Amino acid sequence: MNTSPTQQNILIIGASRGIGFGFVKMLLEQKNNIKLYATYRDQETAGDLFKLQLEYSSFLNLLQLDITHEEQIDNLAKQLKNEISDIHLLVNCVGFLQKGNIKPEKSLRHINSENLLTYFKINSIATVLLAKYFLPFFRHSDPSVFAAVSAKVGSIGDNYLGGWYGYRASKTALNMFLKNISIEYKRTCPHTIVVALHPGTTDTDLSKPFQRNVPPEKLFSVERTVNQLLNIIDNLTENDTGQFFSWDGSRLPW
Repeated sequence: MNTSPTQQNILIIGASRGIGFGFVKMLLEQKNNIKLYATYRDQETAGDLFKLQLEYSSFLNLLQLDITHEEQIDNLAKQLKNEISDIHLLVNCVGFLQKGNIKPEKSLRHINSENLLTYFKINSIATVLLAKYFLPFFRHSDPSVFAAVSAKVGSIGDNYLGGWYGYRASKTALNMFLKNISIEYKRTCPHTIVVALHPGTTDTDLSKPFQRNVPPEKLFSVERTVNQLLNIIDNLTENDTGQFFSWDGSRLPW
């Protein structure tokens, strides 16, 4: 990604809060000659994102999207096709861990099939649908990256504690989707690098209920997390496609 065209078109999915918002903020501050598209689900929770748009109105475009609806992803791709033909960086930052009655399962007795479907719909299926509808935007000769924020707990080889069935399995499925996408994109979009990214434990709403036992040095600010992930993205080569990277640049086992 170090070799870039005159203008980079960037799409950040799930940009209203947390890591997604951090990506938007840091990209606008650090990158020159970019056109940045950022999605949000609910305008009520995207206040900071809309404030940022006022400051960077020439560079930042906001788009509403609920990634659990395939037709909305399709419509978003059609909408962007009227404005741009290429995308150079797409990062899906949407992730779901708990809300209401849905919480990480501690044992088999907590398994609920509807809850499992919710995990997979948000954490897994959304990314493969993005890859499906945005594939035409990566059929260009410039270096480009298609990435999704995954999680180390989705690593089968690194699983020693068990539990968290839905979240773990949905992130494992995400990793498999990304591996498959990388193989197909290698044939159809040979200059696109497809990767899974583990951000580390980041101080966001998603991790807040689980931060009590996290050592301070292992709880990252959003700014630190995004800076680390952007550093990985900026140093990727085409040989890295289909890999699972941790926040420090090391490769994680599947």
